[in-house]
Amino acid sequence: MNHLIAPSLLSADFLNLEKDIEMVNASVADWFHLDIMDGMFVPNISFGFPVMEKIAKKAKKPLDVHLMIVDPDRYIERFKKTGAYFISVHYEACDHLHRTVLAIRDLGAKAGVVLNPHTPVHLLEDIIRDVDMILIMSVNPGFGGQKFIEHSIPKIEQLKALITATKSPALIEVDGGVDLENAPRLLKVGADVLVAGNTIFSSPDPAETIRKLKNI
Repeated sequence: MNHLIAPSLLSADFLNLEKDIEMVNASVADWFHLDIMDGMFVPNISFGFPVMEKIAKKAKKPLDVHLMIVDPDRYIERFKKTGAYFISVHYEACDHLHRTVLAIRDLGAKAGVVLNPHTPVHLLEDIIRDVDMILIMSVNPGFGGQKFIEHSIPKIEQLKALITATKSPALIEVDGGVDLENAPRLLKVGADVLVAGNTIFSSPDPAETIRKLKNI
């Protein structure tokens, strides 16, 4: 398949959020990426249901919801009702990951699992066949605009090998420091979905930057 682009609204202008949503709607982007942070799992707070509800009303593309929260099981049903297409939970935040993944899929959403930079790929061996996507964090989660961690490249290669060996249907998503320079390398080693925030929304022409990322 052709790779997908998911602009991260964490880097959008929250005083003009509707304008940025309409820009993404009109662009060649595929998804909206929503980072939900609780100030506990990560040292930052982003936005919750009231903002997401407004986004869902304006967005014309699927909502890719990344939960950076403790005990995500408490909220997955509400996130689905609020409009989530993908719900991704952190391996590090789930005591019973398989149960959480099945609960997401039972609700009718796509299920993703997220790995922090320090978490090795081999820990996914017993879950890889049951998920729709693996999100590799290429920065430490919590803040936008961070520098890309180079070790993410061989990590994506390892994940691609595991997916191939197990015949898993899982997509590989990459989030953190993605830009026009490293995007070709990420795609070459197996990434299917590129999340970009600061690269898109801080550029002079965000829609053109999305187009360039899509056409790599």
